[in-house]
Order: sequence, then structure tokens, then C-alpha cells
Amino acid sequence: MEKVLILDFGSQYTQLIARRIRELSVYSEIYPCTAGIDKITEYAPSVIILSGGPSSVMEEGAPTIDKKIFSLNVPVLGICYGLHLMSHLLGGKVTPSNNREYGRALLQVTDTKDPLFKGLPSSFNVWMSHGDRAEKLPDGFKSIAITDSIPYGAIRDTNSKIYGVQFHPEVYHTEHGSKILSNFLFNIAGLSASWNMADFLQTSIKKYQAQIKGNVICGVSGGVDSTVAAVLLKEALGPDRVFPIFVNNGVLRKNEAEDVHGFFKKMGFNLIYKNEEDLFLDRLRGVSDPEKKRKIIGHTFIDVFQAAATKLDAQFLAQGTLYPDVIESVSFKGPSAKIKTHHNVGGLPEKLNLKLVEPFRELFKDEVRALGRELNISEEFLMRHPFPGPGLAVRVLGDITRERLDILREVDHIFISMLKEFNLYSKIWQAFAVWLPVNSVGVMGDSRTYESVVALRAVTSVDGMTADWFAFEHDFLAKVSNRIINEVKGVNRVVYDVSSKPPATIEWE
Repeated sequence: MEKVLILDFGSQYTQLIARRIRELSVYSEIYPCTAGIDKITEYAPSVIILSGGPSSVMEEGAPTIDKKIFSLNVPVLGICYGLHLMSHLLGGKVTPSNNREYGRALLQVTDTKDPLFKGLPSSFNVWMSHGDRAEKLPDGFKSIAITDSIPYGAIRDTNSKIYGVQFHPEVYHTEHGSKILSNFLFNIAGLSASWNMADFLQTSIKKYQAQIKGNVICGVSGGVDSTVAAVLLKEALGPDRVFPIFVNNGVLRKNEAEDVHGFFKKMGFNLIYKNEEDLFLDRLRGVSDPEKKRKIIGHTFIDVFQAAATKLDAQFLAQGTLYPDVIESVSFKGPSAKIKTHHNVGGLPEKLNLKLVEPFRELFKDEVRALGRELNISEEFLMRHPFPGPGLAVRVLGDITRERLDILREVDHIFISMLKEFNLYSKIWQAFAVWLPVNSVGVMGDSRTYESVVALRAVTSVDGMTADWFAFEHDFLAKVSNRIINEVKGVNRVVYDVSSKPPATIEWE
């Protein structure tokens, strides 16, 4: 089988590379950049890709690889840091750039006949994220694209199939990014497109039939990821060994418990419902730090799950953890930077009496949705917006109280209802409301008010790794704001978040 090996140097986008390659129907895996040459050779990759990363090749202790990789007669593509490292190891020179590039830049192709840019225009926008630049190329290399700031926007070895690009073709905002990867895989490396999500499903079923010998409890939230995980395991192990557990943690959306129960009943599950609202809210009382909130919620979920597992004689806990959760919480397979802890990743206790099963730990939301279609889950359910495991706890900024949660539930319900009413819900990746720890002066009925401010957030995205704010028409925002202020007691001001990711994250905490 043709396999692409991605060596991870800590980029937040590393898994995006794997995802783009899988979209092109080629199997790929990620290894840490510390993987030795023997392990890489044993894997027998058809292509090697060097990811980006936050380091500089000139720093002491910067991540590196064995230079023998370039002598394996395997096509190599270096991306950003990968280009710098390739240049550095093969005799070129890398220096700090006088003009750093972050965000969009115009790439100008100087060798339009090179197969990497086959079928592409001579200039297009790409996504940059670098402070260094290649100053001098190794012997035998040449530049095939430039930007206004750098002479080596893309390079290649004229004697082998070794390429480097300074930009990130894996990022959605790079125009023709998938085509560039396709050109490298098929035109340069000579691979074929023979892998798909149906293969992933069958491989997963066989994997869990072999690995799991006992019962499994599935922590389900009513979200897409945990639900598809439960259905996958039911397909692999049968309904008698898979027990979905829904925990009311007190920070759910309006009517969420009823909606989840109804859905799982339709899917043929005997859902186990645990009302632990008081337990969670007691432990969260007086906690304002978002990291502490996530860890408290993660630990409390585990306490509930382990108690249930004992009664059900279960040895395994299944979660719908996605790769964006992992990469923002901990260093995944390389030296990546931590952004925030997710309750089902960094929020878990070090000693867990249950064995974790995370079928989607290296997948993105849209890939899970594609898998859900293979499992015949309804499209209406699969296209639900993401909802964080810590729920409204990370949407009430500051201390959590029942009053603030109740206010936020009503605001969020109005916002989402109106998105559906105006046929906007399906055009948006994720939308929600945030309660802010700010009071503002207002006037209602000729009287002064001093009440809460809420923020509305709506973004478009493909995978959750990057996102742009959704440009609502002003009239829609005016109607939403008017309804919220008129109908939700305790709110006198509504604001709309126009931040993109990066530099912001989608959630506020």
C-alpha cells in the first residue's frame, strides 16, 4: 500500500497535512520528528513530508532529523520549517527574515513548467507563518516561486524529487493548496488515489474487534463526534457491549438532555442518563480560570464514568476526541505548543482506571461527518454545530452561577433558533453566545439599567483549525439583538465577535 509519512516538527497544522492527503485518497501517518532512520525505513514510506514548526533551525536544540532521509530515494516535501531544515542540513543558509510574513501573501511562480505548479496560475495567494527565510540554497537546488519578501517561496532539487515550500499548502486559506499537494503526490511522486473513508471504517471495525474484549462505556454529549464514535463501536462490538452514558453536567444548552435522549432512542441505543448537575456546579463554584474549569470538568466526568463502569463491568471508555482538541491541549507527536486544555484530553487525570478508546483522535470534524455517512447517520444530525465538552462553562466567562447559565441558555437558544429560521445555520461552521463578566449602562422604559453584556460568535471553517467570522447582514444582527434584549431578563447589550482564528480561537475560553 502506498503510504505518506509526515514528520512532525510541532506545527499546529501538521494534522491538516495528513487530512489533505487523505482527502486525495492516499493513506498517511504522522511520526514525531524524533523518529529514527531505522523506524522510518521500516515504515517504508512512498513519500516523506517535513511539517512546519514553531522553532528556528538556528536555535540551540532545534528539532532536526537524520540527513540520511534525503538519500532514501523517496520524494520529500518540506513545508515552512521543513524547507528551512532541508536547506540547513543540505548545505544552504537560513537567516532571520527582515520582513516576517504571517497570513496571506502573493506567491509568484517563476518556473511555470515545474510539475509542482502544473495547471495553476502564475500568481496566487498563499498562507505564510514564518520569521526565518532561506538565504542561500544548497547545491543543486533552485527557486521556482517567490514573494515580495522572499526569493525562495518554493524550491526544488534539480537532481531528485526533493521540494520545499515556504508557505502552508495544507491550510484552507492557501489558494490551490490541495492542487499543489496533488501535483506533488501524483505528478512528482507518481502515487495513485486508492484510499477512502470506507477503508477507514472497515479498518477501525477490525481493529476494535481485535483490541476490545470487554464492555465499553461511551461518554456521549449529543454532539457529532461522541455519537459517531458510539455508533462505530456498536457496529464493531454489537449493542450488548456498548453502553452510551449521557451526563447532565449542569452546563448544557436549553433542552439538550431531552433532545439527546430522543436521538439515541431512534438509533436503537439504551441510553444511560446521569443527572449530576449539582455535583459539577458545586465543584465549579468560584472557579474563574478556564484551565481549571476544563480540568475540574474532565476529572468529574471520569469520576462519574468510573462509577458507572464498575456497575456495568466495563474496562473501556470511548470518547469522541478530535485532533483539534488534541493539538490545542498537548504536544501531539512533535514539539507543538499548548494553546488550551480540552476536558477530554489534558483535563483527564493521570491515573485512569479505564482504557481509553478514541477512534477519531487523528481526525477532523468533517472526516467524522464523512464516517457518519458511511454509518447511515442522518445528515440533519451530522451537520449539527460543534459544542465543547465543557459546555457553557467555557462560555460563561468568570465565575459560573446558575443565574448566568440560565441567561446564557436563553440567549443562545434565541440566536440558534433565528439562524435556522433565516436558513443561515447550515452556512456556518459554529455559532454560539458568550456571557461576559461586564455590566453596561442601558435605558429601558425610561429607567436606567446596569445589566449583563453578551457576545455572539459565528464562524466559517472547514476543519476548525482556521476560521473566519461570518459576515451577517446588519438587519439580521439587529433582529437578533432586539429579541435577546427584549426577551432575556438581565441583558441590556449584545455585541458581535469579528475575530478570526488565528489569532483568536473559536471559543473564548
